[in-house]
Amino acid sequence: MNQIYWKKNAHKRAGSMSDLSFLSTEESNKVLQFHKSYLKYKETPLTTLSALSNYLGVKQISVKDESQRYNLNAFKVLGGLYAIAKYIGNQLGIPDEQLTFDKLKSPSVKESLGTLTFVSATDGNHGRGVAWAAQQLGHQAVIHMPKGSSSRRLQHIHDCGAEGYITDWNYDKTVEYVANSAKENGWVVIQDTAWEGYEEIPKWIMQGYSAIATEVINQSESKKPTHLFLQAGVGSFASAIIGSVISNYKETSPKIVIVEPDQANCFYRSFLAGKGEAVAVTGDMDTIMAGLACGVPNKVSWEIIRNYADIAVSCSDDVAATGMRILGNPLDKDERIISGESGAVPMGLLYKLLSDPNLVKVKEELDLDSDSHILLINTEGDTDAVKYKQIVWEGAHPSYQSR
Repeated sequence: MNQIYWKKNAHKRAGSMSDLSFLSTEESNKVLQFHKSYLKYKETPLTTLSALSNYLGVKQISVKDESQRYNLNAFKVLGGLYAIAKYIGNQLGIPDEQLTFDKLKSPSVKESLGTLTFVSATDGNHGRGVAWAAQQLGHQAVIHMPKGSSSRRLQHIHDCGAEGYITDWNYDKTVEYVANSAKENGWVVIQDTAWEGYEEIPKWIMQGYSAIATEVINQSESKKPTHLFLQAGVGSFASAIIGSVISNYKETSPKIVIVEPDQANCFYRSFLAGKGEAVAVTGDMDTIMAGLACGVPNKVSWEIIRNYADIAVSCSDDVAATGMRILGNPLDKDERIISGESGAVPMGLLYKLLSDPNLVKVKEELDLDSDSHILLINTEGDTDAVKYKQIVWEGAHPSYQSR
């Protein structure tokens, strides 16, 4: 199997540039300072896979391991927590520079605002992050998941003290339901996708994610990556990293590859259409990459990805499963990385590009060679441990359809 389709971005840096001011180095540093105010904050590791780099004939492969973020096994909490912090800060007139975890937990905040209810749609990790953040700050959360979602991921949400439900709709329909229920109940939507009239909070979430890029830049010192592989669902994570990297590295920014499951490949289809407009994917979007099973691009993210990504790649589930096995079974003295389906697909793709003779054209298009320094971000660990074992031990198979 291992079906891989790619399309070069015909609109890269065409026309007016995206507004990246909210992801500037100055703004991203503020975000990182907020996250550092959490007592248990710890920078996640940036691991160099030297043996794998030698084996595949490139200079360096580095993996930022977000499975170790706040003991929540995924990066998503960075966005939900920062968005909730910004919302509370705005309600009380607290400047960004003065936002701290302790201040948001103070009795005076509760006295001023009472108990807030935050609501969100999620394939798992984002909802868990929102639920955790609400619990930590003394508020409530209601989380809805799309049809077919993993009961184990739902339990993680319940464990954070939130109400959680699995709907009968796909992700995008679930987002619509959440938006409507929030209006009816006076709740606050914390969603990592944007639509007309709902753009501020998604930008805050993207700012929250930018802490990852800031950490990577600090950890890399003078070693700038030549290539950046980023997985995309609605695009919030990918565009946040792109915006932060472009703002920091400017003209020396890396080549950027967007990776998606072939059942939810809205960015690939948008590039394929070649009109500079986002194309949505509908239906159930059955893929083992649950965190990427989103069919409608975030409109803010689309503008950034359209202007700065080099290509979009559509991958079958086998590619993600291959990445999980490579990261979990390292060569020689390379460090083992536990990566879930959505976290591992960039590694699976990179391996295929560097080892499959049928993909030489795209390898050459990206200038992947012995001088390449490639950065990947493992966005999640084994958030469903049973499913992880099924895929890694028994092989990816339609019967393991995710969520």
